[in-house]
Amino acid sequence: MSEVSCESHEGHGYIEHKDELLKRLRRAEGQVRGVHRMVEEDAYCIDILTQVSAATKALERVALALLDDHLSHCVAQAAAEGGEVATEKLKEASDAIARLVR
Repeated sequence: MSEVSCESHEGHGYIEHKDELLKRLRRAEGQVRGVHRMVEEDAYCIDILTQVSAATKALERVALALLDDHLSHCVAQAAAEGGEVATEKLKEASDAIARLVR
C-alpha cells in the first residue's frame, strides 16, 4: 500500500458504507435546517439547544464511522507496511482524534 492508494477514490475505507454515511449526513443536514428555522421563528432556547445537540450527535456519528473506517483500512494497511508511511498515518489518525475530542 502506498499513501496515494489510500487517498485515491478507490482506496477510501468508507466506500463500502458510503450510502449509510450519506444518509446520516442528510439527517444532520435536516436537523441543522430545523435549527435555522427554529431561530427564525423565535423558538424557545432550550428547544433549539436540544436540536443543536441532536445535529451535533449526528455529525459525531459520521465522524466516528469515518474514523473507524480510516483506522481499519488506511492505518491498518500502513501499519502492516511499516516505516514512514505508518508513522504518518498514525500521526494523522491521532491528530484527527484530538480534533474530535476538543
